[in-house]
Amino acid sequence: MPITRRDAMRYLAGSIALGAVQGGGTPALAEGVPRVFEEGKLPDDVRFEPPKDLNGFFPFEPAASADEWAKRAEFVRRRILVAAGLWPKPEPVEVEPKFGTTVERDDYLVTPVRFESTPGLWVTGSLYEPRHRHSAKAPGILCPHGHWSNGRFHDHGERIKKEIESGAEKFEVGGRHPLQARCVHLARMGCIVFHYDMLGYADSAPISEHLAHRFAEQRPEMSKPDHWGLYSAQACLRLLNPLGLQTLNSLRALDWLAARPDVDRSRLGITGASGGGTQTFLLTAIDDRVSAAFPAVMVSTAMQGGCTCENAPLLRVETGNVEFAALTAPRPLGLSAANDWTKEMPTKGIPHLERHYEMLGVPERVRGKYFDFGHNFNAVSRAYMYEFFNDAFDLGIESPIVEKDFEPLSVEEMTVWSERTPKPEATPEAEIRILSRLAESDAKQIDSLTPADAASLAEYRRVVGGAVEVMVGRELPKWESIQYDKVADTPGPGYLHYTAKLSLKKSAEQGAGEQLPSTFFYPEAWKGPVAIWIDGRGKSALYDAKGEPVPAVSRLVEEGVSVASVDLFGTGEFQKDGKPMTEWRKVENPREAPAFTLGYNHSLFAQRVHDVLTLLSFVAGHDLEPSTVSLIGTGGAGPVVAAAAAVVRDSVDRLAVDTGGFRFATLENWRDASLWPGAVKYGDVPALLALAAPTPLWVAGEKQLPAIVTRSYAGAGKPANASLFRGKPADVADELAEWVVG
Repeated sequence: MPITRRDAMRYLAGSIALGAVQGGGTPALAEGVPRVFEEGKLPDDVRFEPPKDLNGFFPFEPAASADEWAKRAEFVRRRILVAAGLWPKPEPVEVEPKFGTTVERDDYLVTPVRFESTPGLWVTGSLYEPRHRHSAKAPGILCPHGHWSNGRFHDHGERIKKEIESGAEKFEVGGRHPLQARCVHLARMGCIVFHYDMLGYADSAPISEHLAHRFAEQRPEMSKPDHWGLYSAQACLRLLNPLGLQTLNSLRALDWLAARPDVDRSRLGITGASGGGTQTFLLTAIDDRVSAAFPAVMVSTAMQGGCTCENAPLLRVETGNVEFAALTAPRPLGLSAANDWTKEMPTKGIPHLERHYEMLGVPERVRGKYFDFGHNFNAVSRAYMYEFFNDAFDLGIESPIVEKDFEPLSVEEMTVWSERTPKPEATPEAEIRILSRLAESDAKQIDSLTPADAASLAEYRRVVGGAVEVMVGRELPKWESIQYDKVADTPGPGYLHYTAKLSLKKSAEQGAGEQLPSTFFYPEAWKGPVAIWIDGRGKSALYDAKGEPVPAVSRLVEEGVSVASVDLFGTGEFQKDGKPMTEWRKVENPREAPAFTLGYNHSLFAQRVHDVLTLLSFVAGHDLEPSTVSLIGTGGAGPVVAAAAAVVRDSVDRLAVDTGGFRFATLENWRDASLWPGAVKYGDVPALLALAAPTPLWVAGEKQLPAIVTRSYAGAGKPANASLFRGKPADVADELAEWVVG
């Protein structure tokens, strides 16, 4: 039976693992150390289920109110920016385009354009302009293309005959060149259109199409801390990925289009299909300069995007494409669905977006329609898109809008490169240069936030702390959602000892979702303080070989401090053989890109942080109200505990962290148990410690307090609250116990 509330405070101690070391292949618990579960039996934990992949179910339920949506929208938008490596969001820049030779047609002009989005990475495309303008400023529309062969140079070939027969296309030229057709007709409608390449397609350089879109196997030679490329552990730790590079290109294309004197900044749109649809709703979600968006055949509650360029670590954890599209609101949103993964949108997606817009008071600004064709952006769905922009931008064109035939551009007319300016080669060296420059730029941006006073500390928390909130992905659970089931209680000299199952419930109906093997020591003369002690060897680290509390725990209990601990996921009793999990489980997708797993599931590191939060909530939220809560991380668990404290600083009264000198920046294995996407970009372990300010902090494992820690505590007006232990590693446990009771 569950323990009563008063009895529930007769416990408390903690344990976790970042790289826990246990002996051999036998159970990790030494003889005499109490177990919560019978040997060979595992906790009833939902995290043992197969991880979610891109082919899962991603529903969207509209918020109950505009205020509720505003809070949710801010977090989801921040998630996209963090995942894309764009948080804090880059400021708009003055783009320096280089133009090719303009091609003149009867009622529109086309000019090749190229510019750098970041040093060494080129945005390449075609600018379509109406030849005869009705006003000084015209609407501007971005057109990312998607995964059509050869991208901007795409030629549909002989397949066009069947498409004309089926009614999908009207003209042979428009059907063979559907990407050009879209841009031509939007220009004929009076819009200035920039049709730009996805990474590696057509003129794009120097990231190759194969690397950006068909990457399959890890490259050991590109996975070292000082020599790394895309998809490596180092890239993941810095959130540098193809999706982010493409989104950066889209941002810079928007910067350029919005800055043109002939473009009406109040009427900026974007439309693309498939992978171009992904770019459409992502750019619209993160940049409110986009006035209207039409993502075609991509918004869905089913498959979320099968390409490496459509996935990024952290991106779709507990969210998905329909919610991303909902971030367009209250701006106009149109979309099309087809006989592909979007086919259920008429019942699973479009009605929900309509209710969402209705809740926000603008039901007329959303529209979506299913077309009985395969995956496409054909003449029928393009016509639907033209009508959408006609209404959204008040173009005043008589409906129905019908495409006219046109003379297509050749590859020679479209390309931005020539003999004088050849296309940059796609080489590993070029890849490394681009990523290194971006990493250096990001590091400078984060370093510039180093606190100097209360105001700058608040900004540091907003940016770096805001990123950590996304990376952890969970707030402190509600106390009512946690269930305590006692397994055993044993009296000790001056204390009571409990073992229990601590469960974080999915819901009242579903029961346990996450279940933690827990142990608690409650002193008979409890004075109110509680110490949550998390150790990299699991909760067993709090016991000696005979099953008695180690001296440091005994010292705390003698001083009237309750101690609580748990095995974190993948350690201790979570493993049948007693060996801690050293690699996170991946989805069945054979391609070795972290995003296919970590883009849909919390990392193992984050799951372990969640376990600390569950125990912390149970302790801090109890109605017996502990006088103080100390959070302790040792034996490899320091970074996990520091991450937990960083997101719930106000729930921790004292923080003791033995870092062991660990830095995420040393990791090489893309599936390392400690891999935490974004950790290096946002300052590694020192940043987690800095976010604790002004909570009293005791640090071991460092030669000196990191500068960011001393600056943050000084900025908080409590420089003396951060202290460093300089003694021997063997004395850490005893010394931190003295610090807690001191």
